[in-house]
Amino acid sequence: MIMNAATLEAPVTFTRQLPVRDIRVAAPLKTQCSACHLKELCLPCGMTGDDVVRLDGLLFGRRKVKLGQPLYHEGDRFQYIYAVRSGTFKSSLTLQDGRDQVTGFHMAGELMGLDGVAQGHHASGATALEDAEICAIPYEHLNELSAAHSNMHHLVSRLMSREIVREHSLMMLLGSMNAEERLAAFLLNLSQRMKARGYSASEFHLRMSRAEIGSYLGMKLETVSRTFSAFQQRGLLEVDKRHIRILDLAGLSRALDMRIH
Repeated sequence: MIMNAATLEAPVTFTRQLPVRDIRVAAPLKTQCSACHLKELCLPCGMTGDDVVRLDGLLFGRRKVKLGQPLYHEGDRFQYIYAVRSGTFKSSLTLQDGRDQVTGFHMAGELMGLDGVAQGHHASGATALEDAEICAIPYEHLNELSAAHSNMHHLVSRLMSREIVREHSLMMLLGSMNAEERLAAFLLNLSQRMKARGYSASEFHLRMSRAEIGSYLGMKLETVSRTFSAFQQRGLLEVDKRHIRILDLAGLSRALDMRIH
């Protein structure tokens, strides 16, 4: 989920700026944005020339996050935007009755943490769904850079817009679609995101559980399982636990296309 390079000072060790819980696991960034294999999906997307050099000059840090480990908690002070370098995360918040509400899933090249910009603390938490790695981008430094350079200001605005679009997509899923349409839209979205990363668009492994999918889509666990079975019986999918193979991509998207258009 922004000077010439020779004039940049050597970066300060990033770990000294991290909250206490992060100090043990943060490390200086070894691969700069300009050389990262995810640059066409992540923060530098659409940037060229001096803008990428400026981005390389920011004090990023890298952190490994184990399966089930939180990256940040709901209510934590907002300091960083996090770019997923590898692995998958879920974002979630706690409802008044104590239930966990999943608000999003994030994979390599996507950004997390922008929900903290408005109030100065995170409105949701983020947890790794598999062993993962992130780049931590100090928002204060990014903001200072964007204030000094109009192109970088445009980048930050575009990042905010991306978050708004994601929220709008969730509203569409919860407000206007039946169970089959919600699950079809979810699987098609994953398919498109996998394809953008150079993976198969028709065969992939779900890192999230059926219960987490249901929480995200506003569906009961039984309904999620029943809908997967219905798609399999109609020859749209092959399902082996969390492994999904889409057999009929056009058929899966047909009902959704009719609803949208």
